[in-house]
Amino acid sequence: MSPLPATPSAPPTEGADAATVSSRARYRGLLWLVAAAFFMQALDSTIVNTAVPAMAGALAVTPLGMRSALTSYVLTLAILIPASPWLCDRFGTRRVFAAAIATFGVGSLLCGLAQSLPQLVAARVLQGIGGASLMPVGRYVLVRSIDKRDYIRAMSTVATFGLLGSVLGPLLGGALVEFTTWRLIFLINVPVGLIGLWLNRREMPDYRLDHARRFDAGGFAMFAAASALLLVASEQAGGPQHRWGLIAACATAAAVLAVLYVRHSRRVTYPVADLTLLRVRSVWVALSGNLFTRLGVSGMFLLLVLFLQVGCGWSPTMAGLMMVPQALGSICAKWVINRLLARLGYRRLLLGNTLMVALLIASFSLLDHATPIWLIAVLVFVYGSFMGLQYTAMNTLVYTDLDIRHASMASSMASTAQYLSMSFGIALASLLMELFLGDDPHVARAYVGAFHGAVLLLAGTTALASLVFLRLRPDRNQERAPARAAR
Repeated sequence: MSPLPATPSAPPTEGADAATVSSRARYRGLLWLVAAAFFMQALDSTIVNTAVPAMAGALAVTPLGMRSALTSYVLTLAILIPASPWLCDRFGTRRVFAAAIATFGVGSLLCGLAQSLPQLVAARVLQGIGGASLMPVGRYVLVRSIDKRDYIRAMSTVATFGLLGSVLGPLLGGALVEFTTWRLIFLINVPVGLIGLWLNRREMPDYRLDHARRFDAGGFAMFAAASALLLVASEQAGGPQHRWGLIAACATAAAVLAVLYVRHSRRVTYPVADLTLLRVRSVWVALSGNLFTRLGVSGMFLLLVLFLQVGCGWSPTMAGLMMVPQALGSICAKWVINRLLARLGYRRLLLGNTLMVALLIASFSLLDHATPIWLIAVLVFVYGSFMGLQYTAMNTLVYTDLDIRHASMASSMASTAQYLSMSFGIALASLLMELFLGDDPHVARAYVGAFHGAVLLLAGTTALASLVFLRLRPDRNQERAPARAAR
């Protein structure tokens, strides 16, 4: 879920009338622009997974060695999302959105031209720099521009395009790899980006503040450095050569920076992450529960793709097609989440659903090369349905007890925690797979056995999240705070 940049405390320098009245002449073009941004980012977040084996072969690395190309993008999103509100206040939404589209497009072009894994990782970081502002700024501009009567319908349209990107991404990635080249999964973003720049110039309003508040550069640097050091430590732990001294040094430095940030955040007026919000029970439960859940689930579909393509010999297109039921299940879950929350409340729903997700992850260990395709598809669909319930419940829990004044900060913190845990979840899944593969990383049978062992441990990690949700009050009734279908 992407954050809403902070609502300006002073009137914007231009477009004040558009903030309260929806302009019919601008409505359609602005909606298409934001929808395209949502679609592009959702597509790029899922399209790479099915291409991992082919990309690994082209770049002369093992499939699990490609994890840095996945985690670097997600980690960059996590680090830079908190800066989006200040960037909009300081430079204006039109310039920030244009810069985000251009940076994302250039990063995509460089990904498509990369000749080595380090080049691809660097290009993915550049993609992440652009992608970090696409969804936050787009959502914020719709809030400011679209009349309240049309806002729900507008956001539903935009969200649908995001879901379409999630559905089409794995299948399109597999088809492009099998019938053309993996480079096209990145290069297709370039013409979309050019159209986006043209639409941005025509349709994007320019909201900004005359005097933006001071940016917490010190806190931002501490947070970014700590996150990057933790990822380096996890990458080294999963690498072919375990440099324990470097791992310990990175982990220790990250812990020190985290402690320093806690002290720093208490001394500044506008910290990049306001840790005082963690005093609210629903906030810290939502963030910590999100962390533990995503540690267990974020690497699941990377492992499933490797299991199907490398372990079972499936084609990239068939493996990509098998990812589609997960997205369809997630979409179906959004139709019932409000009624389930009204009936059960957050505590009972998250407790039961988390344990069910863990059980479903463990059930993937029963799959092998002889499992019927239809049975795998049904399991993936059911898993996607329960994960859709999990994501929506976790992502809305954070707002239930907060004053509206803190919604923007809570959204930023929730999105940051989400992407951080996703990056470390992918790293954890890859590390477990490496450990079970041992010295036999190129034999198909080894991938099947390693997949079974890895998913069982990931299921245990996910089940631990239920202990976090136990901290919610048992009498919570959420009829007063219906969930919005947001992933």
